[in-house]
Amino acid sequence: MKLILASQSPRRRELLAMARIPHQTATADCDEEILVRQLKDNKPDMTEASLAEQLAAAKARAVFPHHPHDLILAADTIVSLDGLIYGKPANRDQARHMLHTLSGRTHRVDTGVALIASGSEELFSRTSLVTFRPLSDLTEELIERYVETDLPLDKAGAYGIQELGGLLIDRIDGDFFSVMGLPIAEVHARIQAYGIKPCLDSDQLADATGDGNQARGELDHIDKT
Repeated sequence: MKLILASQSPRRRELLAMARIPHQTATADCDEEILVRQLKDNKPDMTEASLAEQLAAAKARAVFPHHPHDLILAADTIVSLDGLIYGKPANRDQARHMLHTLSGRTHRVDTGVALIASGSEELFSRTSLVTFRPLSDLTEELIERYVETDLPLDKAGAYGIQELGGLLIDRIDGDFFSVMGLPIAEVHARIQAYGIKPCLDSDQLADATGDGNQARGELDHIDKT
């Protein structure tokens, strides 16, 4: 049994590689915006944590028919403030607006995870509270520099905790890696039941992780940081 990550997210791949967990990736053919609307229409009082779990489950279920003998891992991260979900910004102006709105406030980050195998389906989530630094000349300048990189454009809430956007954060009540996109310690604990263990040998891990050359590059980068 192999672990299949139902995502092309470089952040989730990096976390699995950091934990030395052999895996391959597959693209989940899901329109998240449509799924969110459908789930919210069916259950308007659904919590952000439940929504993240159901989105992760939809991704895993989409991939499972193509890998019926493997364990499918999928995740989804939702950033929200006062009940309003902050998805991926469509452009720089939207990213700038999101980051200004989050400044000086404490928002929720819910990461839902699905593990699906033949005859088995596990859903769980982790909630973290993230407080941004208040707006100041320094944070205004940082937001402008960050937005100009276009890095916020592929991230919920318009920031990544592991990059320049992390400098906007004052404190976290929760799990750093969950905010990054995957509660890796919990994932590691749960996949033990499926016989998937960390691989300490870098070459063996790279060979077990799809594109060996790309995997070696990722591992070299992690080992040197």
